[in-house]
Amino acid sequence: MNQTKCKAEIFHQEYTYIKNKKYRDNLKMIVELLPDYFFEIPASSTGKYHPNFSLGNGGLIRHTKAAVRIAYELYQSDSITGKFTQDEKDLMLFALILHDGLKHGKEHNQYVVAEHPLLIAHYIKAHKEKLTLTDNELLFLCNVIESHMGPWNTDYRGNVILPKPSNKYQKFVHMCDYLASRKFLDIKFNEMNQIIEE
Repeated sequence: MNQTKCKAEIFHQEYTYIKNKKYRDNLKMIVELLPDYFFEIPASSTGKYHPNFSLGNGGLIRHTKAAVRIAYELYQSDSITGKFTQDEKDLMLFALILHDGLKHGKEHNQYVVAEHPLLIAHYIKAHKEKLTLTDNELLFLCNVIESHMGPWNTDYRGNVILPKPSNKYQKFVHMCDYLASRKFLDIKFNEMNQIIEE
């Protein structure tokens, strides 16, 4: 990652989708605390489970941006997301930007850490004193992050380690992450990792 550019600026476009300034400010603070590797690694260490745009240097950032963009596009249809309040929509975007923030653990393991949804939720809670989120907002955010893996909720030995999505917010965040990982997707990005509008 270019160290002259602050980490938070990587998601400049995505912040514009979040209406609540308090959420934007809190999100930027947490993004700055994410490990450097998050901004450099591919979304998949094997290349097996994600589309081409999310492979290579910066692939995890592009995957994250794709998941956020899918949520944003779905928000445009009240028939899909009309039951969500604006704050709920904002918090789900907040969650999607952070959902893979510790995908390879705190110390950058070689491979994906199976419990990474729990790690990033705990990481956010550990920085609670720096945030201006209410307890309910923090709980909402962490709940949708912890369950974002959907049915892939076991460790490498088959032990259940993650909750499955059970409410409409958890299911929505999982759906956006899931769709962003489908190999048939062909989202175009420029050299700054911004989605190209065609």
